[in-house]
Amino acid sequence: MLNILLVDDEPDLRTSLGQVLRDEGHAVDLASDGEAAIARLAAQPFHLVVSDVRLPKLDGLTLLRRIRKDFPSTEVLIMTAYGSIGDAVTAMKDSAVDYLTKPFDISHFMTAVERIEDKQRARDEQARTRTAQPGGPLRLVGRCPEILDLADKIDAIADTHAAVLLTGENGTGKELVARMLHERSARRERPFVTVNCAAVPSSLIEAELFGHERGAVAGGAARRDGRLKAADGGTLFLDEVGELSLEAQGRLLTVLQQGEVVPVGAGAGAKIDVRVVSSTNRDLAALVAEGRFRADLYGRLKVFDLRLPPLRERKGDLALLVEQFLRELTAEGEPPGLSAAAWAALGAHSFPGNVRELRHAIQHASILARGEEIQLAHLPPEIAGRGAEAGADGPAAHTLVEAMEQYEKEIIMRTIRGTGERRQRAAKLLGISRKSLWKKLTKYGLQTRRSSADNDVDAEAEGDGN
Repeated sequence: MLNILLVDDEPDLRTSLGQVLRDEGHAVDLASDGEAAIARLAAQPFHLVVSDVRLPKLDGLTLLRRIRKDFPSTEVLIMTAYGSIGDAVTAMKDSAVDYLTKPFDISHFMTAVERIEDKQRARDEQARTRTAQPGGPLRLVGRCPEILDLADKIDAIADTHAAVLLTGENGTGKELVARMLHERSARRERPFVTVNCAAVPSSLIEAELFGHERGAVAGGAARRDGRLKAADGGTLFLDEVGELSLEAQGRLLTVLQQGEVVPVGAGAGAKIDVRVVSSTNRDLAALVAEGRFRADLYGRLKVFDLRLPPLRERKGDLALLVEQFLRELTAEGEPPGLSAAAWAALGAHSFPGNVRELRHAIQHASILARGEEIQLAHLPPEIAGRGAEAGADGPAAHTLVEAMEQYEKEIIMRTIRGTGERRQRAAKLLGISRKSLWKKLTKYGLQTRRSSADNDVDAEAEGDGN
């Protein structure tokens, strides 16, 4: 819930609004004038400041400007008994979230607060699922059920020694997940070593993995430890493991069974402790059936099998991903928006290269846009062409917020359907309360079948007037 500072010189109003907010579970602090509000803000962070315009010592609009300058992450809701259009315009220009004229209906006030709460929840979710902040942890970006489920599984199995097989198309983020598994394990202080099995010639893959003695391989004038030895105590990520030769598969199986690696040309080996995470874009079970991949090694590698969905199956995450990439690529200030035509093009494209292709497309567009709104012509030709075909049928969203609302509706319906239209389960998967889900269903005009428990929740929400 929100940490809210309520600023008003009327004691009765401060008390009554404060109690309403506390009844909804929010933490509330009170201030009677603008200077006291600044002192409270300096002492602790607040998600939201609800302020009157007419205040002693420091008026509400000046307070708003100070908050925007010194506390930019804090939202502001302006209220006043002097509801002039001029004040409202000033407040909007200075980025107040909403503007209410006294006397106002308490339901309108709570609706404004709930919008801010939803915005803060989305912001927190983005922070939790951020891919790579400098010096910060790796995160998945996404709110679709498949990504939330994947994140839960990563949390559950990261701090184990079990082998993990990551399956999915190229560009879906398999290496990111492998690094997350390493980062969240007790091995995080030890090496994370990557071997791209498809990039190393088959004649050299065994020497690359297991090492070799001097002269044991062509060009091997000196003894060399392999990648398995380099990963001792840490994690070895075998990218595209399905490309390993049968001979290399056999040697790898021996290492996993015995916990010992023997370099090519050596008579004795050395004990190692390595967790193996592998990935493939191929159907390993089919390769096993064809005799091209060892069944015993397959069983060893897939103690846990995590599938990464392609981007076309999680288009609801498109806006979150675009915002993430724009923020990464924007050196200063706010990232640019996208025109309706650009959004239409992104929505119409199938993204065979998945998230990697989307990032490259946003990078391409950002460079050409030079900080201005991204237009259709700024996107790569293979995407811009689809946007031109989509024409007026594309989405009408001009901002990230509008696009996120559009895709939120899609995510909610997919989750509802995936749970057999059980709202309690859907709300849990979406990470929101049942009441919040009911409100979103009402907001988007979505109708679903209801279980008896769901009906009870809906009746309770309606009875609360929220």
